[in-house]
Amino acid sequence: MAHGDVGRELGARVAGALRRGLGLEITPDEAVIRPSTRDGADYQANAAMSLAKKLGKAPREVAQVIVDNLDSADMLEPPEIAGPGFINLRLREEWLTARVGSLLGDTRLGVPVVERPRRFALDYSSPNVAKEMHIGHLRSAIIGDAVLRLLRFSGHEVVAHNHLGDWGTPFGMLIEHLLDEGHAADGEISDLNRFYQEARQKFDADPTFADRARARVVALQGGDEETLTLWRELVAESTRHFQKVYELLGISLTPADVYGESFYNPYLDTVIDELTAKGLTEISDGAVCVFPPGFSNREGEPLPLIVRKSDGGYGYAATDMATVRYWITERGMTDLLYAVGTPQAQHFAMIFAASRQAGYLGPEHSAVHIGFGTILGEDGKTIRTRAGGSVKLVELLEEAVEQAAKTVAERSSLDTERQADVARAVGIGAVKYADLANDREKDYVFTWSRMLAKEGNTSVYLQYANARCQSVLRKAGDARFGDIELTAPAERALLVKLLQLPAAISAAVEGYAPHKLTGYLYDLASTFTTFYDSCPILRDDVPAPVRGSRLALTRITSDVLVLGLDLLGIGAPTEL
Repeated sequence: MAHGDVGRELGARVAGALRRGLGLEITPDEAVIRPSTRDGADYQANAAMSLAKKLGKAPREVAQVIVDNLDSADMLEPPEIAGPGFINLRLREEWLTARVGSLLGDTRLGVPVVERPRRFALDYSSPNVAKEMHIGHLRSAIIGDAVLRLLRFSGHEVVAHNHLGDWGTPFGMLIEHLLDEGHAADGEISDLNRFYQEARQKFDADPTFADRARARVVALQGGDEETLTLWRELVAESTRHFQKVYELLGISLTPADVYGESFYNPYLDTVIDELTAKGLTEISDGAVCVFPPGFSNREGEPLPLIVRKSDGGYGYAATDMATVRYWITERGMTDLLYAVGTPQAQHFAMIFAASRQAGYLGPEHSAVHIGFGTILGEDGKTIRTRAGGSVKLVELLEEAVEQAAKTVAERSSLDTERQADVARAVGIGAVKYADLANDREKDYVFTWSRMLAKEGNTSVYLQYANARCQSVLRKAGDARFGDIELTAPAERALLVKLLQLPAAISAAVEGYAPHKLTGYLYDLASTFTTFYDSCPILRDDVPAPVRGSRLALTRITSDVLVLGLDLLGIGAPTEL
């Protein structure tokens, strides 16, 4: 049975003490409960420090009121006031062992399902048709997929949508090149980048081809069936390329999740009409614009959101407004999420503001841009190939598996086939974890040696910790799990850490911040390593009850590591 976040439980008790002692109402979060690193304390309550000025009392005086009115004898040892007004809290041994023991066999490992599920539409990955996915697409795919997994595990409904760039003027030249190359019959394009570059070169160099391409754009936008058939073939071929990357990366996106720019095309005129009917549009230099309040350029002039260009065409703003309208009004979503690079922050802020003006987003809705920084090479610049081009994502992932295969082969006694499976889990996991372990809003340096290191905050370290757990459990054979007992400090530290999973997942979900979970998992693996080194499990002189308890802790640790890695989209091999 899922019990939830110990910190919030303590916060609720502190809130109760303040209500009883001072008639003051606060939320559990306002109790400011934090894990403690002090000897003899598991948590620290800092509410007295934050409330003292408001109450006109000294912090230690407020802390004493809390301690005097705290109903916690079942859960805590007698609390202690320290320093200027901190309250040190230590979990009772009986409570701690019983709570951790309840995790054995619990598939949710103490993590509750949210009481009020929301309906999320999550936009992530979103590559362009007829171009290979490159390393610039990596973060959106990895972060978006982790957010999706975390939200679904928490109990929310999440609909993924892959906003492909599959419409617009480039498709005229691409379709004509498709016909010239004779691909219409077999549908095979081995190199999307080369295909796009060849089409562009012909467009720039051959006026006749350029005229044909422009005419093809008109036919495409006019709904010509032959042109649409060729366009669909081009999109389908690109989608097959994307799907290979998603499958290698372990991303759950499928062709059914594609909602490209073309999908929203029929809604664009309606969006303009609705914005105009609400008096939100202005004509500026022939373009139809919305001026959401609060946005200005360097000269202090209002910044326009161009929803229809002066030539009558539509840009990203109109499509993105139509996207908001579709998912909120037609699909009934409560929350919109966009895993898109930080450079687009102002664009999305304006889209959200205009969508609220239009009434697409109401007070009950949220729209969040999950921004992220850039992947840098070891030279500190945007990562590139030696020739200066973008690194193809599929090539990077294949290299990750090759690099991991060398690491696995150095230590593994597995057969060749099993080593290949493990190398894939380790290599892809290393790429994902290196990304997710960083605060997503920051840039990070892509370094093979660091991400495949067996020590430090890497997926390899976590995977080895889990494999060690599994090795112990295999060697234990028929030995049975027992009730949790405390016989050493390292055991107690592991118990306390195991109970922090719900808080880590909650923090990762609330901030769309997977690094909050990776940090917890690394701390858990480190705590288990200390436990493993100092608390013998299978040695002959270990009493049976202690062995059973330590085996149970090993099993729960493995379960938490496997679940945590899975929520990040990373595999956890049982052997390495």
